[in-house]
Amino acid sequence: MAYKPISDYGLIGNMHSCALVSIDASIDWCCLPRFDSPSTFAAILDDVKGGSFSVKPRSQFTSHQTYIPNTNVLKTTFEVDGGSADVIDFMPCYIQKGNRLSKFDQIHRIVECTKGEISLEVLFDPKMDYARTGTQVTLTRLGVVAQIGHDKIALASSIDLSIDNGSVISNFTMKSGERSIFVLSYGSTKPMPIYMYKSEEKLVRTIDYWEKKAEDCRVSGPWSEAIVRSYLVLHLLVYSPTGAIIAAPTTSLPEEIGGERNWDYRYAWLRDASLTLNAFIHLGHKDEGAAFMGWLLNVCDKCGAKAQILYDIDFHDPQEETNLGHLSGYCNSSPVRIGNGAYAQLQLDVFGEVLEAAHNYVSIGGYVSPKTWRLLESFVDAACTTWRQPDSGIWEVRGGPFHFNHSKVMCWVAADRGIKIAETLGYNGNVDSWRSTCGEIRKDILSRGWNTQKKAFTQHYDTEALDASVLLMPLFGFLPVSDLKMRSTVDRVIIDLTKNGLVRRYDTSKTDDGLAGSEGAFLWCSFWLVRVLLRLGRTDEAKVLYERLVGYSNHLGLLSEMVDPTSGEMLGNFPQALSHLGIIVAGLEMTSAV
Repeated sequence: MAYKPISDYGLIGNMHSCALVSIDASIDWCCLPRFDSPSTFAAILDDVKGGSFSVKPRSQFTSHQTYIPNTNVLKTTFEVDGGSADVIDFMPCYIQKGNRLSKFDQIHRIVECTKGEISLEVLFDPKMDYARTGTQVTLTRLGVVAQIGHDKIALASSIDLSIDNGSVISNFTMKSGERSIFVLSYGSTKPMPIYMYKSEEKLVRTIDYWEKKAEDCRVSGPWSEAIVRSYLVLHLLVYSPTGAIIAAPTTSLPEEIGGERNWDYRYAWLRDASLTLNAFIHLGHKDEGAAFMGWLLNVCDKCGAKAQILYDIDFHDPQEETNLGHLSGYCNSSPVRIGNGAYAQLQLDVFGEVLEAAHNYVSIGGYVSPKTWRLLESFVDAACTTWRQPDSGIWEVRGGPFHFNHSKVMCWVAADRGIKIAETLGYNGNVDSWRSTCGEIRKDILSRGWNTQKKAFTQHYDTEALDASVLLMPLFGFLPVSDLKMRSTVDRVIIDLTKNGLVRRYDTSKTDDGLAGSEGAFLWCSFWLVRVLLRLGRTDEAKVLYERLVGYSNHLGLLSEMVDPTSGEMLGNFPQALSHLGIIVAGLEMTSAV
């Protein structure tokens, strides 16, 4: 197969794992039974070796794809001369007895001929364990079993299957009203009769679960559809057993085609969890905000003020970063990486992210116990102790370390929000000390972070290069947007870092990030600019930019990490939590402003 654009994919999942399904109904990425498990299908990272599971017409066809409205159930429709068919793809996800979320490590594919007659072909080609070794496939009376060692998956089918050169195939014809069902189950030693999987019942219950979730997202206005879809996407990225939210469900989708900026995002960043909590608070969802606050506090309680920036979905260290040299990478963009070495970096902004989230939680009446306060207090103290150190910054650069402006600002945020929480709750013991440190940090940034030649706050103290993260200074209240230096900085960012109206994180030719090549425009940064423009009273500009950013969503309303500012093609891991958080937060502010 040829590589498809990243935008050609939809996402299904069950809040344990997920799968990418292309617009021609091919599952080209799936890790079972967890987001961070080795892949079962990875054709998106190697179109020859990676493996896939496709259902498509045998003759020339057109296809289109939608979600069943207000759900994460995907429908791909094929049209051929003389007939049409729908492929319904979902992973069962609903509440069972005891208010527990279901855990079926299954993918259900229901194929229905909706008009005339249609001939279809199935290709089931699993390449387990990232295709590092051969996957053994065995035919049974009711389907097939694939395995590597003790790791097994079973495919049950309502039609006959056969094996050809290690791949499972079937050609069959359907008439209007007929259905065929395929169920992929992780950990099964053999397929069961297809009726025993109760696909129809599970489909109804899964649709009902997601529809009720969407109903909880009560927003109005011209961008409500994009906001609700983003809300549903975020839930697909949550690992329900622990409450962790992954940055994205993929690894190594490139930030530049043919480049080396390829990372594993199937982990939980404290920053992303904090921002997700903030998004739910913006939506008025106190209960879901409390759930993410619980995850944050569990992680922070485990490690205290030495908490690192990211964890696996069970609160442990990610696996060591390694390269899968046998995979070619998406469109030959290598290396393909698993694991993420950034977990060992020092990133001082994490203290501010956690305290900002905690402050927002307290502001809506969230409960903070004395034990929780002691933990938050330790984070404030850590920020006040370490703020003078250089670090790797929000972008996890592999050059440096440097004295990043954003890192200093977030240490200021940690102290400032710590003061506000303490005053709200009556814990005033350290307030005077923290207030003094706030003043020191502010003075340092204003004197060393401002570049008189550039007339802007720069990326770090020893450069004239700009960084989009300085747009966060007014959003976190470090300086009012009316401040002349802040206005000048915003104008400078627009001049230096935007291309075709989209914001890059920084100029890779002027920043020592330890990597070669360039990258696309980072969508999250562009949403920052929308919010800053609103605060500047430039509402029309903000509206045009916001609608343009939403317009980069694919046919299903999904956004990647980056886009190529010239071609508009998606780049980076997909779908990206931060991009969808941008749609929600900026969209709610836009709705209030217009």
